[in-house]
Amino acid sequence: MKRTHTQHRRRRTLGAALCALAVTAGGGVIAATGTASAQAAERVDNPYVGAKQYVNPEWSAKAAAEPGGGAVAGEPTGVWLDRIAAIEGAGDTMGLRDHLDTALQQDADVIQLVIYNLPGRDCAALASNGELGPTEIGRYKTEYIDPIARILDDAKYEDLRIVTTVEIDSLPNLVTNTGGRATATPECDTMLANGNYVKGVGYALNKLGDVGNVYNYVDAGHHGWIGWDDNFATSARVFHQAATAEGSTVDDVHGFITNTANYSALKEENFTINDSVGGRSVRESQWVDWNRYTDTLSFTQAFRRQLVSTGFNSDIGMLIDTSRNGWGGSERPSGPGPQTNVDSYVDEGRYDRRIHIGNWCNQSGAGLGERPQAAPESGIDAYVWMKPPGESDGSSKEIPNPDGKGFDRMCDPTYNGNPRNGYNPSGALPDAPISGHWFSAQFQELLKNAHPAL
Repeated sequence: MKRTHTQHRRRRTLGAALCALAVTAGGGVIAATGTASAQAAERVDNPYVGAKQYVNPEWSAKAAAEPGGGAVAGEPTGVWLDRIAAIEGAGDTMGLRDHLDTALQQDADVIQLVIYNLPGRDCAALASNGELGPTEIGRYKTEYIDPIARILDDAKYEDLRIVTTVEIDSLPNLVTNTGGRATATPECDTMLANGNYVKGVGYALNKLGDVGNVYNYVDAGHHGWIGWDDNFATSARVFHQAATAEGSTVDDVHGFITNTANYSALKEENFTINDSVGGRSVRESQWVDWNRYTDTLSFTQAFRRQLVSTGFNSDIGMLIDTSRNGWGGSERPSGPGPQTNVDSYVDEGRYDRRIHIGNWCNQSGAGLGERPQAAPESGIDAYVWMKPPGESDGSSKEIPNPDGKGFDRMCDPTYNGNPRNGYNPSGALPDAPISGHWFSAQFQELLKNAHPAL
């Protein structure tokens, strides 16, 4: 059975039963009429089915203030806990309890949280570096994860299904950006050597998984990162290592999420990985570059099978972040490309219009994707907007900031010096603010190119 958390359910059901008894003046008890608390403690296979999702009022207000933004301002998005101060709230921003209390006021069933503060965070991309140094695993545990777990375990919130997306852009780096690879960085080699990504994810899964109404989903990158043969199975093994570290077990993993804060198209309908042109496979095209997958959905379903074969429970569910992978608008291809050669066939037929699949920062031409929805495809628990549309991926020029985030040239629209994307232009929008800050021009781009259209 999928993570029934039998002991946790018994504890909560017992607590609910005790609370359902009223003490009389004479010290006796009478049975209360309601059993909602006991029923709320029961876990479900898919937390999104039949559920009303929390709408973050901070993001919603920003979206609604944009021309045309009212069309999507009511959509549910992830709440990012990207630093210790985010737990209590900094300045005039809402803290975790504020969001949970507001979710109750909205009568929501599901709230989505992004757990994102590993030591040495995002070792291969400076724009989203974090506040904790590579060795500060102790602070991560005691000052970040433990306080979050205590808040989530408050009985006040037991009616909520709390979906956690655990540490995006972390574990795949240990596969693709370490060792003798051309893409290796010293920072990722450090995190592989000290084990703090694995320990941190394992600790988070263990502590958060102890809360009976938490549903942990681990970040699993995207097909343009781990869809190649030398990354695919190896990444699954690293995920299993993390899921069984620091007291965690695979039962603490409800599922995985792909394409978080990325742009990979959900479905490429004008070509398949099995097509060939002039005797050359689509895999040989410059865009696909020997990847096994052409889009997010095919990768996610295949990677789910790989995860199960690696030791995860057979009924894990997958989430796909569709917040910025619509690629609509006037330039969206209406059919396959010409069969003059395999590159033309792919390039003129693909929806994903990035210059290179490795480009990840504030991409020009991107659009809102499928709206959040439950159980859209086999093995997929939901399409979600975990990355709030309109929040920047990183600054387009060097800007001092207090959050430990650096300047990554992949956010600079003039940059074409990265071997990871074949020395192609970055495709980033100009005049972008620091990651996480509101970027009106990007939001307008997403509205204009939404698919399905607004």
